Amino acid sequence: MAALPKRKLSKARQGEGHSHIVVKPRALLECPDCHSPKLLHHACPSCGSYRGREVIKIKPAKKTT
Repeated sequence: MAALPKRKLSKARQGEGHSHIVVKPRALLECPDCHSPKLLHHACPSCGSYRGREVIKIKPAKKTT
């Protein structure tokens, strides 16, 4: 059987315990090749390069007429 609290925590005390549980924004970095934002330790989604090399072949966007 698990340990149980002796008294009920109030909602204010519960909120104090949960105050550090937040969703943090993802860290973005500028791609050195195309200067678009990319995630850290990921290949650039617009040019496909990672650490100065092309690692993903990016298809050109379709032009609509």
